[in-house]
Amino acid sequence: MYENVTFTSLLQRMLDRVPNDVDKREGSIIYDALAPAAAELGEMYAQLDIQMALTFGDTSSGEYLSRRTADFGIIRQPATKAKRLGRFYGGGDTPFDIPIGSRFSANQLNFRAIERLADGEYALECESVGRSGNEPYGALLPIDYVNGLASAMLMDILVPGEDEESDDLLRSRFFAEIQSPGTSGNQSDYRKWALSIAGVGDVRVEPLWNGPGTVRVVVIDSNKKPATSQLVDDVQQYICPVAGTGEGVAPIGANVTVTAAQGVAINVSASVELTGTSNLATVKIAFSEALEAYLRSIAFSSDPSPKYVRIGSMLLDVPGIHDFASLTVNGGDLNVTVLPGQVAVIGEVTLSE
Repeated sequence: MYENVTFTSLLQRMLDRVPNDVDKREGSIIYDALAPAAAELGEMYAQLDIQMALTFGDTSSGEYLSRRTADFGIIRQPATKAKRLGRFYGGGDTPFDIPIGSRFSANQLNFRAIERLADGEYALECESVGRSGNEPYGALLPIDYVNGLASAMLMDILVPGEDEESDDLLRSRFFAEIQSPGTSGNQSDYRKWALSIAGVGDVRVEPLWNGPGTVRVVVIDSNKKPATSQLVDDVQQYICPVAGTGEGVAPIGANVTVTAAQGVAINVSASVELTGTSNLATVKIAFSEALEAYLRSIAFSSDPSPKYVRIGSMLLDVPGIHDFASLTVNGGDLNVTVLPGQVAVIGEVTLSE
């Protein structure tokens, strides 16, 4: 709004108010007297422009965006801790039970046993918040001595850890709430309720999916993959733990079923011609990362089906690949159909020279 009010324009306006019979050249007394004031006013107008942008939801950021959305009861979601599956073995690879609260480390991250799931299987919570707790797999080293423990492994993600909600995600949630407000258990309400659970990345609501009064809520996690059974149970318990009773946030009479999206594996195979700047293993990793990012971007979108041509274009964009041939996606050369309630996930990637 004030982008045209600069030091130069302010100084010129001030000099224009001085009679022309006074020396106004740079270095003159009047010029040197007005220039500092123009500089300070220019800085003030620049700050006014920034403050104006921070006032509105579409241009605000950081703390100011949080304060803006909080006025409408929409709070930025804090970083959360990952919950992982741990398997523990005694002598002879037999399942081994450990004390609740036992601590283990992997990749400079510490995990604490919080719940027994089965013989030798425990839910472990990362002691650090954020997505870093989703990354390590493999051997766990005990921090606390556990008598009789022979080995420990860090396995599946039960509930993904989340970084603090970004400005873009908070802004989109804010606009969705304001522009499509929830009303007495409409679709917007169910989306809002499911997305309020840490680890949920997106939601599809299917009203009347199994007759009057029934609602199905299909969820994917924050990595845009099928939700784990733990995450599904968390959402179910929050929205509707017992059908029709209104014990959760769903209204009385609603029979809500929360399910994980069905994963559709996307298997890609191609023969590639390399430029010589990268080896086959490196380009495979780069292409796999690009493919995963593409599949995340279309998950639960209006067109969730991966496009054959787009995958081919991505392959050509990988540094180190000059050309390719014999590209197949799920064994063919057509788009892969992903139905509502399904989500495309990366499968087997096979690249050969």
